[in-house]
Amino acid sequence: MNTHFANAATPQAAFSDADADAVAALTPLLFKRLLPLLVLAYVISFIDRTNIALAKQHMALDLGISAAAYGLGAGLFFLSYALLEVPSNLVMHRVGARFWITRIMITWGLLSAGMAFVQGEASFYVMRLLLGAAEAGLFPGVMLYLTYWFGRQERARATGYFLLGVCIANIVSGPLAGALLQLDGLGGWHGWQWMFVIEGLPAVALAWVVWHHLPDGPDTAPWLSPAQRSLLRQHLAADAADNAPEGHGHALMQALRDPQIWLAIAVYFCHQISIYTVIFFLPGIIATYGQLGPLQVGLLNAIPWVAAAAGAFCLPGLATTPGRCRGLLLLGLLVMALGLLVAAWAGPVGALVGFSLTALMFFVVQSVVFLVPSARLSGPALAGGIALVNTCGLLGGFLGPSVMGLIEQATGSTRNGLLLMAGLLVLAAGVSLGLRWGRGRCAFSSGPVVA
Repeated sequence: MNTHFANAATPQAAFSDADADAVAALTPLLFKRLLPLLVLAYVISFIDRTNIALAKQHMALDLGISAAAYGLGAGLFFLSYALLEVPSNLVMHRVGARFWITRIMITWGLLSAGMAFVQGEASFYVMRLLLGAAEAGLFPGVMLYLTYWFGRQERARATGYFLLGVCIANIVSGPLAGALLQLDGLGGWHGWQWMFVIEGLPAVALAWVVWHHLPDGPDTAPWLSPAQRSLLRQHLAADAADNAPEGHGHALMQALRDPQIWLAIAVYFCHQISIYTVIFFLPGIIATYGQLGPLQVGLLNAIPWVAAAAGAFCLPGLATTPGRCRGLLLLGLLVMALGLLVAAWAGPVGALVGFSLTALMFFVVQSVVFLVPSARLSGPALAGGIALVNTCGLLGGFLGPSVMGLIEQATGSTRNGLLLMAGLLVLAAGVSLGLRWGRGRCAFSSGPVVA
């Protein structure tokens, strides 16, 4: 087992106010050393999993892939991704983050580039399944990796910064894909083929950087002094002791037996249905607004993600107490639902405003939901619990695009699909009222939690 995690759970001496001040002074260094590389990896991964949204119309013309087949293929990524997340996190806990994240990046980069050789619906389905299997574990792996470095006071902010990668990816990917699609005919290739190859290979290049510069944990970080490593071990041990769940047992069973984990899964499932429906269908919806070229569609597609970036950067830090966690989660889900209702009924300008309103809360909701398992579990149970929440939630990433594709093909419109997603978010808001955030501290709060 990796010492970076085992040591963090070792009982330590009492953690003083002076120690807490020293950790606060050390935290900016941890953010500087870890977050840029992790965010960049997530940016590339999200571009590679969602770039088919910009290629949808072009692949339909060149390969005859229907709206329903596109929705199914978009969702199949999440089926294999979700099924392999828990085993992936448990493997990473044993073999180390550096090796496992490097492996994930090499395989997903090569397979993403291989999407250029899709010939029809069958090969489209196979490649999406393989891509999901290759990338499985990146997000929950990073969520676990952050627990090796940050206590709960710092982790929500680190998670929020990491989720900025999704916003950056969607801001960048639209204009980038729009430009690459204009390479149509170069070298006898379609524009979407160039897009897949050019956007897939950077993951392989970045894997080299991860292998050489991402430490498994504080004990293997060359830029930390022995005193700093000891301080972090004490901090994480004190944080774990403050938030340790009652009872013990098999790691994954501990998560499976906790009703609060299942409530978090239900909320996250509805959240993921809505977010991936927007991701995979927004470019196509924008393309119906008029005679727009690929670059124009890509630029307009970036607008809601600017709002998402603002929300991820500014709002998760408000989750300082259990009451604020609950209120922020409820408000976020209802605002997302309202945005989809506006997008379903308004004209082009109003619809973009509605999508931006929904996107504003995408990663606020996600950050707060993932405070639930970290408040109630520790050690291997936390590794399995984080992956369990993400695994079950991402099944929504399979269901949402699949259902949306069927609705679009059956009705010729995406409006009914958006209304369905809005209803699911209202349902999730009701479920969120039952969530509790454990016996310790919530996010940045240094005071006790009253759940």
